[in-house]
Amino acid sequence: MANEILMVVETVSREKNVDREIIFGALEAALATATRKRHKEDIDARVHIHRKTGEYDTFRRWLVVPDEQETLEFPGREMRLAQARERQADIQVGEYIEEPIEAADFGRIAAQAAKQVIVQKVREAEREQIVNQFKSRQGELVTGVVKRLERGDAIIDLGTAEALLPKSAMIPREGLRPGDRVRAYLEDVHSAPRGPQLFLSRTSPQLLVELFKLEVPEAGEGLIEIHGAARDPGLRAKIAVNSKDPRIDPIGACVGMRGSRVQSVSNELGGERVDIIQWSPDPAQFVINGLAPAEVLSIVVDEELHSMDVIVDESQLSQVIGRGGQNVRLASELTGWELNVMTEEAASTRGETEAANAVQMFVEQLRMEPATAELLVREGFMTLDEVAYVPKQEMMSVEGLSEAQVDELRDRARDILLTRAITLEEKIDMAEPAEDLLGMVEMDEHTARLLASHGIKTMEELADQSVDDLAAIEGLDEERARVLIMAARAPWFADQSQGA
Repeated sequence: MANEILMVVETVSREKNVDREIIFGALEAALATATRKRHKEDIDARVHIHRKTGEYDTFRRWLVVPDEQETLEFPGREMRLAQARERQADIQVGEYIEEPIEAADFGRIAAQAAKQVIVQKVREAEREQIVNQFKSRQGELVTGVVKRLERGDAIIDLGTAEALLPKSAMIPREGLRPGDRVRAYLEDVHSAPRGPQLFLSRTSPQLLVELFKLEVPEAGEGLIEIHGAARDPGLRAKIAVNSKDPRIDPIGACVGMRGSRVQSVSNELGGERVDIIQWSPDPAQFVINGLAPAEVLSIVVDEELHSMDVIVDESQLSQVIGRGGQNVRLASELTGWELNVMTEEAASTRGETEAANAVQMFVEQLRMEPATAELLVREGFMTLDEVAYVPKQEMMSVEGLSEAQVDELRDRARDILLTRAITLEEKIDMAEPAEDLLGMVEMDEHTARLLASHGIKTMEELADQSVDDLAAIEGLDEERARVLIMAARAPWFADQSQGA
């Protein structure tokens, strides 16, 4: 019997490439289960197999519980502390009292139970090995073969493991079939008791980055830096590069002889057209490069909103925007700036409107003469915040304003802003959001009251909002607005999936 146990351990360990200790543990668990089944009473048992001989000892055991516990939930498996200390003086609550009992034979029942436990343990060990093997490779390029398709998703054989390429992460109209060889980006690796553990993507911008590192030796060696990428999978992409060595042309190196390198990348991505952009530390220049070959006349940068107004000639407008807004959208993703493209005429009209509104606001709220307000606007002062908090010397430089006038205007602006802030806080404090809005995921009480003060009191009302509408509320930016709206719309998607 002892030899039989050792033989099982060695055979399974070798065939399944699983640590011997895991197999021993599975056998011990199976023998303990067989021992418990032999007793009519509900008992707990532990088995220890001697690793060298294969012989094993069996123990019945009781969990030590406090004396104060009135009733024992499992009388056959529990023992009060006082009674346990009669057997072992230093025993503590939570430890076990054990006594040897007759061992169960490693017969048919035990062998069957052991087989089930071993299969489960082996499966768990194999899955853990896969996670350990690929965890360090997360974020890398991997190559595999399409093994099968399941409901539109592709199962990719990576040689030592299988990975999932979801339909949502495939290049549109790619049409993968079993046997096709594909490269993909290893996006996520996590341990799970069931289902896939390795998740691939062919739509991630990082796949484009990794492919260029593979095709362009200078990029792989770090001589050429890749600063980011943006993709419209299967159609068009942009990638920003820069050279650490002034002797190396980063764009030329990435294009390759007669376009060979960029063509190889494009072919791998289903014919995706790739624009290679010269990265610049100057955000405005980077945006200009990102919109090339279209010509940009001027750019107005708004640091606070992290946006740029891009002024172009009317003849260049359609080229800058691209089909369906593709070119400007990719340039925005690549540079990280929100881009508003407009013609000179539109920019001029917009500027005149904004200036007129600012002049009117200064006249009405700061009780200024129109001529003085126009002077302020001409010098770039457009808001009450700027009047109140821009350094005094900058306002002193405005022609026609005395120091006394500057002080008075700054005091008025600050008083108005303070009154607004107090009124807003009072309005927020008095607002009564609905319970579903208060209890919503991603929500906090201040934000709920802020929304309620603007008439958005329920999840349903929040779900009906657009990102622009929500971002217009002071204290909320676009990203926060997007998160809140998606959280409010979550029940819609849940209802749709249940209906499906």
